[in-house]
Amino acid sequence: MGYGDNNDQVRELQARLVQLDHFEDNPTGYYGNVTRTSVESYQRAAGLEVSGTVYDDTWTALKAATKQPARDEMFVPVEVPEVEKETPAGLDDRCMTGRALCISKTTNSMSWVIDGDVRMTLDVRFGAEGYETREGEFTVYWKSRDHHSTIYDSPMPFALFFDGGQAVHYSENFLQNGYEGGSYGCVNVRDREAIESLFDQVNEGDKLIVHW
Repeated sequence: MGYGDNNDQVRELQARLVQLDHFEDNPTGYYGNVTRTSVESYQRAAGLEVSGTVYDDTWTALKAATKQPARDEMFVPVEVPEVEKETPAGLDDRCMTGRALCISKTTNSMSWVIDGDVRMTLDVRFGAEGYETREGEFTVYWKSRDHHSTIYDSPMPFALFFDGGQAVHYSENFLQNGYEGGSYGCVNVRDREAIESLFDQVNEGDKLIVHW
C-alpha cells in the first residue's frame, strides 16, 4: 500500500495504526500524507526500513502486533450535530412545535405552521378599540363552516373559535375596507379561498397563538 491508494485495506491499515497510537484520526481508506507519516512513525518504532510505504515486511509486522479491527473501528459512525431550527421572522417560539396557527399583531399576519414549517401566511386584522382580540396561547375548540353571529347578526364563514366568541374567520368587510375597520374581537381574514382551504386543514384541538 502506498500514497494515493483508496480502499478498505487502507482502512484496515489505519485502524491497526490507531491501536498502536500511530494514527490519530478515524480511518478514511485514503492513503495520503497523514497515513504516510503514520506509517513512517510505526516503521521507525518497529525497527523497520522507514519508507512511508507498506511492503510485506511492514504489513506482516503490523498484523502481528495488532488484532483484526472490528467493522466499526474501520467505519467509524460520523456524529452529525443537531442543528437548532431558527424561528422564522414574525413567528412566536411557541409556534415552532406541532400544529399551530401563529397570529402576529405586529405584522397583521397569520401563519399556518406544522413542526416549524410555514405552510401558509394570510393578512389579518383584529378587534377595534374596545373589542380587542385577546393575546395568548389557545386551542381551536370549535369549527363552524357557515357560522352566523347571533350577537352581532353578521356572517362569520369558516370560523375557527379559540376563546369564547372570538374566532378566526373570513370577513367581507375586511376585503372591502381593509384596515380602516375592525372586528368585535375576532381575527378577520380577507382571502376567502385561502381561509376556506385553511379551514379544511386545521383540526379542533390545534394550537393557536396570538402574540405581538
